[in-house]
Amino acid sequence: MTAAAALPLATNPHSKHEEKEFESLKDSAFAQTVRRTRGDLSDLRTVSGRPPLGRYIKQLVDRRHFIWWDSKSRVSTANVEDRLGSFWLILRPLLDAMFYWLIFGLLLNMSRGMSNYIAFVIIGVFMFQSTSSAINAGTKVISSNKSMIRAFQFPRAALPLAVLVREFLQRIPAIFVMIAIIMVIPPHELPTTAWLLFPVILLIQLCMDFGLLLVFSRLGVMLPDLSKAVPFATRLLMYGSGVIFPIDRFVNHPTLMAIIELNPIYVVLDMYRLVLIDGVVPPTHHWIVLCSWAFGLLIVGFLFFWQGEESYSRERTY
Repeated sequence: MTAAAALPLATNPHSKHEEKEFESLKDSAFAQTVRRTRGDLSDLRTVSGRPPLGRYIKQLVDRRHFIWWDSKSRVSTANVEDRLGSFWLILRPLLDAMFYWLIFGLLLNMSRGMSNYIAFVIIGVFMFQSTSSAINAGTKVISSNKSMIRAFQFPRAALPLAVLVREFLQRIPAIFVMIAIIMVIPPHELPTTAWLLFPVILLIQLCMDFGLLLVFSRLGVMLPDLSKAVPFATRLLMYGSGVIFPIDRFVNHPTLMAIIELNPIYVVLDMYRLVLIDGVVPPTHHWIVLCSWAFGLLIVGFLFFWQGEESYSRERTY
């Protein structure tokens, strides 16, 4: 890449903001050097502009190798300073599940009437953390990569996509441990043909998580204090999604229960439990609700993020 190509301006600015920047710098010493070496400023390309949607998607696909490399490298170095290293990727959700089982299963006796409360909690905690991590990480993904955003021209959606891939790679060992635990601990949930639906449900959940990542990535730029409030929201979402106890024991009103059943996190956890514990295919309305949320969030989130593309390199967006 030449020095001219790295200048964060363009001969055809995409916005009034970029046009003002270009006008203010086109007579600078750097621009005069570019004219002497290149003849004109036609090689300059914007770092912060927003390309058309089709070109934007193509650029994102072209960066797939960077996304994969960035995700793998961050996974391998995430816990390098800890003595247990990557084992924490398994140990954290396992300790959470044990804690909730002790509090809600033994002390509060939430397990009464349930054939396998341990599996219920383990599946809920392990699989909920995938979505909660996406929401929490989304609020910081732009602010934590400001220097890269201001220095290089690339589709900014590559950053939340890299976070999604990284989170998925981190959770692969935890998923295998989760399945092993529910098979080993009595009453021993053994594989059935319904278990083949697990990766399908996981793929749909990943689409939903990516949509949430995109939405919260832009919201994190628009509302810088959002990252402080999101942990409280995800905690509330955990209790409202049946992660650690069956909600239907406490909700008797049919209208309220119908609203809860529209919660995609409640639905996806229920589908995992139906497949892994009960060994049955989830009902059709569960598939409809989950797919509607997942692909709706993916499309709306991508468009919402793309609309703010040129704002991510600025100091503050309101």
